[in-house]
Amino acid sequence: MTKPTSEQAAAYSKTYNFDPPPPSRKKGLFIWIAIIAGVIIIALLLSQISCSRDSQAAVSFPSKPYIGVIHVEGMISSADTNQFGQAAAYQHQFTLDAIDDLINDDNNRALILYVDSPGGGVYESDELYFKIKEYQSATERPVYSYMAAMAASGGYYISAPADEIIANRNCWTGSIGVTLGTLLDLSQFLADHGIKTNTFTSGRNKAMGSMTEPMTDEQRAIFQSLVDEAYEQFVGLVAENREMDLAKAKALADGRIYTAQQALDNGLIDKIEAYDNAIDYIKLKNDLADAEVFDILYQDRSLYAYLFGQSGFPGVFRSDSEILLDLARTLQTRPVSYLCEPLAFR
Repeated sequence: MTKPTSEQAAAYSKTYNFDPPPPSRKKGLFIWIAIIAGVIIIALLLSQISCSRDSQAAVSFPSKPYIGVIHVEGMISSADTNQFGQAAAYQHQFTLDAIDDLINDDNNRALILYVDSPGGGVYESDELYFKIKEYQSATERPVYSYMAAMAASGGYYISAPADEIIANRNCWTGSIGVTLGTLLDLSQFLADHGIKTNTFTSGRNKAMGSMTEPMTDEQRAIFQSLVDEAYEQFVGLVAENREMDLAKAKALADGRIYTAQQALDNGLIDKIEAYDNAIDYIKLKNDLADAEVFDILYQDRSLYAYLFGQSGFPGVFRSDSEILLDLARTLQTRPVSYLCEPLAFR
């Protein structure tokens, strides 16, 4: 084979030049349009997330006799959104308003609480409890609680006034008691790492529960008194509504979780049935064979929910340490609660 001359090699290189062509103006314009559209979408999402939702989400009640089914699912809390701006599973004000609407609707014939909750705040649980009692007093219509997978602590609290409590056979219930959550003490950790803190208060108990100071015996007693008072309220409510001796109610209220069968054996619930069978039973007992079963559910109508659904992007762009710190802050700042701790973060 003859070796090419330098002139031939230069010509070959010039002929097969693979340098990329300069970018076209159309491609650059497309990139700018995409960036602008992305900014607009993000701005719309942020505006939707930041806007408060209307708890009076439009509910068109049936124009004929019906049984209203109020869903109490998730944590019983007045917080209507999470840190991502998503609607929480349980909407407190919406639920209270919906029961008011049922009270004033002559077509309503009965109320079913569909409960699937580990419980929640003392204040919110008690507020919903009294709203259910108000419904009973104002309408004299029957109220039933159907316990699905779980109805623990505050979930049982709100079920107690029902005329009958019916549970799925796989339900976990009970957990009758009160928790103030887990208060972290990082004072030794800070000392070991040479970190000093200064807290200025008007009294020795003003910052009680702080993560940076050891808890005193006096502060433990103060916290325990808060828990004890809420506990007495809970147990008294169970004894009254279940027509149970107070001593028996206290014996059952050691915080433990009961299976549906255990709850039935101890007089905490009335029946174990699948949901459809429970509906048939309620209709038959109250002569409501032709009544519609009407589910009352909060609908998140924000653009965020429309684009991404209810689940959103939990955990995206967050490290494990950030998630752990958020959990620690939640435990540290949680008020006295009717909450089953092991089930709260399932």
